Amino acid sequence: MAANDSTQFQIAAVLGPDPGPFETLISHLMSTANEQRSQAEALFNLCKQTQPDALALKLAHLLQSSPHVEARAMAAILLRKQLTRDDSYIWPQLAPTTQAAVKSLLLASVQREESKSISKKLCDTVSELASGILPEGGWPDLLPFMFQCVTSETPRLQESALLMFAQLSQYIGETLIPHLTTLHSVFLQCLSSSVHADVRIAALGAAINFIQCLSSPADRDRFQDLLPAMMQTLTEALNSGQESTAQEALELLIELAGTEPKFLRRQLADVVGSMLQIAEAEGLDEGTRHLAIEFVITLAEARERAPGMMRKLPQFIGRLFAILMKMLLDIEDDPAWHNAESEDEDAGETSNYSVGQECLDRLSISLGGNTIVPVASELLPAYLAAPEWQKHHAALITLAQIAEGCSKVMIKNLEQVLNMVLSSFQDPHPRVRWAAINAIGQLSTDLGPDLQHQYHQRVLPALASSMDDFQNPRVQAHAASAVLNFSENCTPDILTPYLDGIVSKLLVLLQNGKQMVQEGALTALASVADSSQENFQKYYDAVMPYLKAILVNATDKSNRMLRAKSMECISLVGMAVGKDKFREDAKQVMDVLMSLQGSNLETDDPTTSYMLQAWARLCKCLGQDFLPYMSVVMPPLLQSAQLKPDVTITSADSDDEIDESDDESIETITLGDKRIGIKTSVLEEKATACNMLCCYADELKEGFYPWIDQVAPTLVPLLKFYFHEEVRKAAVSAMPELLRSAKLAVEKGQAQGRDESYVKQLSDYIIPALVEALHKEPETEICASMLDSLNECIQISGRLMDESQVRLVVDEIKQVITASSTRKRERAERAKAEDFDAEEGELLKEENEQEEEVFDQIGDCLGTLIKTFGASFLPFFDELSSYITPMWGKDKTAEERRIAICIFDDVAEQCKEASLKYYDTYLPFLLEASNDENSDVRQAAVYGIGVCAEFGGAVFRPLVGEALSRLNFVIRHPNALHSDNVMAYDNAVSALGKICQFHRDSIDAAQVVPAWLSCLPIKSDLIEAKVVHDQLCSMVERADMELLGPNNQYLPKIVAVFAEVLCAGKDLATEQTASRMINLLRQLQQTLPPQALASTCVFALTLMLLGLFVLIRLSLRFLTTAIVFVRDIDTCQIRINLWAPTTMPSGAPTTMPSGAPTTMPSRAPTTTPRRAPTTTPSRAPTVAACRAPTIALSQAPQRLVGSHRRPSFCPICGARTEH
Repeated sequence: MAANDSTQFQIAAVLGPDPGPFETLISHLMSTANEQRSQAEALFNLCKQTQPDALALKLAHLLQSSPHVEARAMAAILLRKQLTRDDSYIWPQLAPTTQAAVKSLLLASVQREESKSISKKLCDTVSELASGILPEGGWPDLLPFMFQCVTSETPRLQESALLMFAQLSQYIGETLIPHLTTLHSVFLQCLSSSVHADVRIAALGAAINFIQCLSSPADRDRFQDLLPAMMQTLTEALNSGQESTAQEALELLIELAGTEPKFLRRQLADVVGSMLQIAEAEGLDEGTRHLAIEFVITLAEARERAPGMMRKLPQFIGRLFAILMKMLLDIEDDPAWHNAESEDEDAGETSNYSVGQECLDRLSISLGGNTIVPVASELLPAYLAAPEWQKHHAALITLAQIAEGCSKVMIKNLEQVLNMVLSSFQDPHPRVRWAAINAIGQLSTDLGPDLQHQYHQRVLPALASSMDDFQNPRVQAHAASAVLNFSENCTPDILTPYLDGIVSKLLVLLQNGKQMVQEGALTALASVADSSQENFQKYYDAVMPYLKAILVNATDKSNRMLRAKSMECISLVGMAVGKDKFREDAKQVMDVLMSLQGSNLETDDPTTSYMLQAWARLCKCLGQDFLPYMSVVMPPLLQSAQLKPDVTITSADSDDEIDESDDESIETITLGDKRIGIKTSVLEEKATACNMLCCYADELKEGFYPWIDQVAPTLVPLLKFYFHEEVRKAAVSAMPELLRSAKLAVEKGQAQGRDESYVKQLSDYIIPALVEALHKEPETEICASMLDSLNECIQISGRLMDESQVRLVVDEIKQVITASSTRKRERAERAKAEDFDAEEGELLKEENEQEEEVFDQIGDCLGTLIKTFGASFLPFFDELSSYITPMWGKDKTAEERRIAICIFDDVAEQCKEASLKYYDTYLPFLLEASNDENSDVRQAAVYGIGVCAEFGGAVFRPLVGEALSRLNFVIRHPNALHSDNVMAYDNAVSALGKICQFHRDSIDAAQVVPAWLSCLPIKSDLIEAKVVHDQLCSMVERADMELLGPNNQYLPKIVAVFAEVLCAGKDLATEQTASRMINLLRQLQQTLPPQALASTCVFALTLMLLGLFVLIRLSLRFLTTAIVFVRDIDTCQIRINLWAPTTMPSGAPTTMPSGAPTTMPSRAPTTTPRRAPTTTPSRAPTVAACRAPTIALSQAPQRLVGSHRRPSFCPICGARTEH
């Protein structure tokens, strides 16, 4: 009680009429003595909790009246914190009288304050408060006050008002529309007439912020004539030597270039010319010149707002490119570089060099190869021909930096590019040789796999030769690292012939004394093993002892990265050679890893991250044999996955700097008026852990069950982890794996007595969370991944989903369609811009392909829902029809049309009679689309015709004639069997067969059925092939007269089809169908007269003898029967003509009434599916996904590579994704 009384006494004293105790409290809050400061903070917080009104008034009075500058500054900071809308916000708790007094005191302080730094803090405080209450009309006196100050004769007040205008523009911009004329004249006056640089800079900031907040282009245009005065502010600052002011101006102009580039368009040449003049002025500070370059680069990158605008200034692009290449010359031959110690990897590089390198990368990505390559081609030869090593080095670095953005154009000139680089492998200067290797590494990534396929015979020997440069270990190490980049885009057949030489050289490097060389060799070995897979087995016994020795012996702190890389290499080698070869060593390795995991590793030890990935690879290699180690692996893995983001937020205008001194992994970004510091190493560890959890769930299936209850609550919230994309992606990929693991555990009785209700509980947790995350996801690519995972979750959950969850999914699909369509419309508007060009069109096309991916996933989700719930889903389909029907339009892309058709195909196939009500609406579209110019659309449409023929009954009957005509067009097309068209052809043949089967009475069967037979066998769509050949089998079994023809004249063709199908093994028929075919052939042998049998069996025997070896792929029973059949035929003493034709007999009808297909030549089977499957990020990380980050081969920042469209068949196994 006494302590409480004492505290109350302190509060009363601090907040009493005597200002002394309160000023003392404020000074203690600034104390460097921790205990004194902590006590002051505790007392301050008590004052805020118990008497917020008194505290706010005390701070406001102190701000106005204290004679001590430090106290006033601290009062401004503290008051701002209390008035910021976060956990400290006390404004709503204050009495109206207090609020009025605080506002009045703040404005009075603005008028009276003489200190520049405190004036800025005051303006921050006023703006912070005003941003929260102005929109609701909570400070009517403020705007008149600001206008009064900005039009006063006092520069200090003008600056304060302009600072507040700048900060409040986004909140009050629209309310200032009636005052545009006044503001225009005020800004112009302050920019052009004020003699005070601070006022001009404040006016520049206010004008730029205000221009950005105006939504109407017409309103923005009214301020166009300010631009010369805005640029004059920059020019005067430079001419008067005030470079810090000039840098402030440049930063503001960069912001304008990024957000409103079109505002600069009318005077673009003058503005860009001025910036390049600054960049070329060697007498200016580097920081000033770099900002001028940043302005031009920012304009080039402003694609969404001003597409193609900068490409209209080729003369300036050439100048900028020359400036950037010249900056690369600012490099010294530092002896530390030659020492090849890791910490000296940037030795000799200057800030000029680093900025030039980064900007070349950004410029090439933003402008593209058609613009950049011609410019580079003018400069590079002169640099390479110059005597100075720095110019050779600069040319090679340039090639590496522009490769990503110019890849399409550089691939067309690959030999020329490669000659430039490879000729420098023999340069006398080691830094040039290093740069040549660096370029090869980057080109291997950006121009692969073309470079690997065409020039492996030149590149790999050059890299191998560089590994012999023992006088320059850094060159050796980089050559080894470049092998990683080369092999990542390399197939085993290319790499295998070089393995003997590469592996032997890398083993020599492993024994080198330089750690950097050893690390490079480990990385290269890991990559080579990964790329060559089982071909690496012959080197295993030679390599593994070295790797284990490093793992065991590299225990010093200086060797931590070496040990970490040995883990990576061992686990990748193990995966390459397989469990049987690796098993014994794996146990020893895992014992070492367990020992390391039990030790106290330092927080910055790379072992932690590498070990997480190594464990996951070992799991992939060992499969279920890894389960005993999971109890060791999971606790630290979960701990890493649960790491909280290390984020520091300060005001962008604050004097408080985020401490980056002791950690290079902190990235700082500015968002609005906030500066955010993020420790990226924490995020990367978290992302790695989340990926590994997904990997374990995928590999162990039901074996992962014991950890689901810990992993699901960890990963589900991370679906909305917006600090790091990779974390979200991993969480998204893991969702179906967790559900699958739970379902399999329940089905196999390994769920500790839990039943299906557990799977439903998990599904009820995961699916709504996925839907909610999808609703908020800002990245289109991740949206597509979320839809893919959602589709898998629906497949796994099936009818465990209740109606409310289906409603949730359907409503979100509507929202996704709407959002995607909106983005596409916005891009279409960008295409109308006056500067829009072909290069920009290519970029837009790539962005729209991502949208098509989203639509593709939507189609798959709806297909799964339709298959799962059948006719009960139709009420939801009715709601969705207004979103789907527009996708049939000719103004839509082929992919959208295909997806819409596939959705209807699913409805017709799964809902059968219940779907007949949609036929009148959709069948006309379907018939028209069957002759679409796009083969994928045709394929989906003719498949749908087949479905409607099968299930449409009387509703379809009136359209049989038109359907025959449409199918005939597809089948008879001259290029029907081209690889692009053959899938549509096969589906058209299948649809024709269904019309023959289900609408025989509506066609001229004597003509149509033989015409259908003449198209068989079909070989490309393997799913439809099995259906069609089973149908043929059934028709023969029931002795279909139209199929057999008069006097069995079509029997030779039928037997020939059977033989060809049987020779294809299991590809073209199920085992059951194949068995039936062989039985039919035996029956034919037993029942047909010898003369008929002879004419028939010539065809069959020809193909069967040629393909007999293929029959081994069938069961022994099939093979035995076939051999007996051949033997029995031989006893009939039939003369065998190996070149007997397999066409229909003379006189047999080979056309439909309207002219149908004749016999089609045989085709090499492909495996393209009917509908383009979804682009799915692999469910469990593959080797690459589990791997430690690739060694960077250049100093450029990490770059995001756009996603590629996937093929229309499974890239793993070639199997078709079920429609």
